[in-house]
Amino acid sequence: MSFLKGKTLFISGASRGIGLAIALRAAHDGANIAIAAKTAEPHPKLKGTIFTAADEVRAAGGQALPVICDIRDEAQVIAAVDKTVAEFGGIDVCVNNASAISLTDSQATDMKRFDLMMGINTRGTFMVSKYCIPHLTKAENPHVLMLSPPLDMKAKWFERSTAYTLAKFGMSMCVLGLSAELKNAGVAVNALWPRTTIATAAVGNLLGGDAMMRASRTPEIMGDAAYVIFTKPSREFTGQFCIDDKLLYASGVRDFDRYRVDASVPLASDFFVPDDDVPPPGVTVMPLR
Repeated sequence: MSFLKGKTLFISGASRGIGLAIALRAAHDGANIAIAAKTAEPHPKLKGTIFTAADEVRAAGGQALPVICDIRDEAQVIAAVDKTVAEFGGIDVCVNNASAISLTDSQATDMKRFDLMMGINTRGTFMVSKYCIPHLTKAENPHVLMLSPPLDMKAKWFERSTAYTLAKFGMSMCVLGLSAELKNAGVAVNALWPRTTIATAAVGNLLGGDAMMRASRTPEIMGDAAYVIFTKPSREFTGQFCIDDKLLYASGVRDFDRYRVDASVPLASDFFVPDDDVPPPGVTVMPLR
């Protein structure tokens, strides 16, 4: 079944990485994808623009609308949502993927970087959701998805990177609040987080270079997991904080090796995965140090 055929997804930060993987999985069904991101010109360290992403979406079988959008700017968000509705007639799924990261303690985090993370992660997620919601309430099976972690309130997630954790947990608190707010309207609001590091530019450039990339899974696991969420009835599946492989295992997936960048290297755990969250059978992940 092509569950998302003709459905419209508004995805922030969809020019590369996880956002693009989610877009491409939906495109295989024939979905319409609004690629809302800042990158219009090629970046020396980051692969992909909204236009190259649009080409990939079309090649995968979907319709694409590349939209330049800084989600910190209210006018740009409103304009991007309006363009999407004008082009495709509505919005069925809102994906809050855009994010900024700095794994620094309080003294190493300058306030400009703090404001960037809060502006994109927490405020941007709230604002993109806010302006998509009036359109989502008119959809048949509406979903909002945050790429954010379970709310595991342990000091270890804060002690080395308080600012980043505040910003990411802010996204997750949007899930907690909006899922309750929109339950009667039938709009699902959920979170999705990877058990392992994912081979994206952020991991390669900021977290560990080639060694960390080889210990990661590919973005496709997040694209497949997001698709599972979008195919669930919005009135029945909401307010959930999902881990990618656990969700896929529950949906029948058994082969997780196909998502590994290098099967000879042990998988590295991502931040924020609760200690008591058990991986699917046969999956081994190196714990965070």
